[in-house]
Amino acid sequence: MNLLTSTLPELDRRQTQIAIEGLLEKYRIFKTVTFEAKEAGITYSYTERFHGPTNTVTDQTAALAAHNVDVPAARRAFCTAIDSVVERLETREQQLVHERYMKRDETYDYTIYNHVFDPPVSKDTYVKIRSKAFYKMALALMDLGLLSLNSLTKATPKTQTELKEHAERIGSTV
Repeated sequence: MNLLTSTLPELDRRQTQIAIEGLLEKYRIFKTVTFEAKEAGITYSYTERFHGPTNTVTDQTAALAAHNVDVPAARRAFCTAIDSVVERLETREQQLVHERYMKRDETYDYTIYNHVFDPPVSKDTYVKIRSKAFYKMALALMDLGLLSLNSLTKATPKTQTELKEHAERIGSTV
């Protein structure tokens, strides 16, 4: 087993927090806002067509039917993936993510670490728990293809180049 490929990436904590909070906001929107199915128009309007064939055939009803099936299915799959990732976290991390980010009502960090956690924790401990949870979630979401770690890694291009050179020297790939 190669040590270079088995090490975990070092992520920028702030960028990771922004990315995970964005995905959790999308989750909350999908859970609270209902999907409105599109309907086919039955009244046709005049469309000016210039001479010559367009070589395109459209089926409005089929496109709308596919949209009305695919979009809700994609939303359900996204919510299921987020739920499964959160379920794999440790108990306190799960509690933090559920209470702070996945519920319908907006709650604040100080409410979570003072009133939800039993016993209450300090702000610094809360930040550590959240950072660990977001790191684990980022890696899991990257495996599911919902998040790209390219913008979240701390490694500079020079460091990436050095890693590739080192890998070439020892005869492995990064």
